[in-house]
Amino acid sequence: MPKISDKGMAMPSSPIRKLVPYAEAAKSRGVKVYHLNIGQPDIKTPEVALDAIRNLKETVIEYSHSAGNISYRKKLAESYKKYDINVTADEMLITTGGSEAITIAFMSTLNNGDEVIVPEPFYANYNGFAIQSGVVIKPITSSIETDFALPSIEEFEKIITPKTKGIVICNPNNPTGYLYSKEELFRLAEIVKKYDLYLYSDEVYREFCYDGNSHFSAMNLPGLEQNVIMMDSVSKRYSMCGVRVGCLITRNKEVISTAMKFAQARLCPPSFGQIASEAAIETPDSYFTEVYDEYIARRNFMVTELNKIPGVYCPNPKGAFYTVVKLPVDDSDKFAQWILEDFEYNKQTVMVAPATGFYNTPGLGKNEVRIAYVLKIEDLKNAVETLKMALEVYPGRTL
Repeated sequence: MPKISDKGMAMPSSPIRKLVPYAEAAKSRGVKVYHLNIGQPDIKTPEVALDAIRNLKETVIEYSHSAGNISYRKKLAESYKKYDINVTADEMLITTGGSEAITIAFMSTLNNGDEVIVPEPFYANYNGFAIQSGVVIKPITSSIETDFALPSIEEFEKIITPKTKGIVICNPNNPTGYLYSKEELFRLAEIVKKYDLYLYSDEVYREFCYDGNSHFSAMNLPGLEQNVIMMDSVSKRYSMCGVRVGCLITRNKEVISTAMKFAQARLCPPSFGQIASEAAIETPDSYFTEVYDEYIARRNFMVTELNKIPGVYCPNPKGAFYTVVKLPVDDSDKFAQWILEDFEYNKQTVMVAPATGFYNTPGLGKNEVRIAYVLKIEDLKNAVETLKMALEVYPGRTL
């Protein structure tokens, strides 16, 4: 029998989606499953984006430019000005989701065996992107004890080797909800300058910053114009994950011209997605105000109620709509499966994402789960109550 490739064997399963069969089995038994495991908002997609698709007049859906529609790129570049990010349409590449932006960035700038440092826990699919690109992830651990603040510069320097070529950050962070401050980013910039590294900045949750905190883009770090590659996406901003449209942005012209070759190899980004995304830029501010208020209410409810449960610690996330929560359990993977397979409360149960899948260092995250507060408060109330009852009877409880 022909063999599977080494990359195929090394490619990890999604820690977010691997429990789906157990959730489906629970549903088939008539149990309602509250999905706290995945960042799929229940917020309505803006009408202006939906109308652009509904009212489409084109009779042929053509290939777009490999870099994306110029009308969309120009409009997107203009929209970044409100964040004080000054870029041009020629400094961006529209991609098939933020995922492709990261993959193309890696393939354009890194060789097989090159290393990138990533604060952990990190978005689990970074592992997959790295394997596809032949890149080695070197984790640097942040801790729930400090609410997942950026590790010190000294810790970064300890793991830099001649193979280190870049640092990856997600700000605000998935899975922790931590928002890196301007001061933390300036400290990180010192390392980037000192070792002449790339800084890959995943900023897809830019709008989701709470408690008066504001987002500072890596694109605005002085002296790093040739080092920073920003990745962005419309998925969460406009609650339209399925259109699969993101972008890669950099002022480094050599990176853009190299990335363009990879973009040409896949022909073009999604046509319908670009049409919806371009229209979504016209979304009224009232939409974002409503969304912001909703997420603040959900976060406040979730953090307060989780911290009332004995043995549970939930940091107060400053951004995005995730939090990593410490539970009194022996093994978060076992618990996440058990609560779907062997537990129900009032004909309902909960699906969470074991945090082990967001750490690269073996053994970490064994008593942590990622929770996405993307459900309305009524559902969150039922989910938290169910989680509390489950923890009281879980056989592997540690408290």
